[in-house]
Amino acid sequence: MAQFDVYRNPSKKTNKAYPFLVDVQNSVIDQLATRLVVPLTNSNTRNSLYMKKLTPEIEFEGVTYLFLTQQLSSIPEYVLNDRIGSLEHSRELLIDAIDFAITGI
Repeated sequence: MAQFDVYRNPSKKTNKAYPFLVDVQNSVIDQLATRLVVPLTNSNTRNSLYMKKLTPEIEFEGVTYLFLTQQLSSIPEYVLNDRIGSLEHSRELLIDAIDFAITGI
């Protein structure tokens, strides 16, 4: 598992609204049995969830998604089985969004 890897959301309850989960946890603490993840949602929900700095638009597989920083959560590592890509190329943007959620800056 690597920071900013993207996984299919395995939850039948939430995967329609949040099809992908982004692993944002640094490998320094990879010995934990949990991972910090942020969901992606389709950008057509922009009106109700969009805050440019908190929920940046991310291109993934040719589709624009919102990175829902405010929904950062911890899930068991074993749940993340279906890795389908990486957002490493958006690292700075994603870290800025997480920093904004925590510091307001």
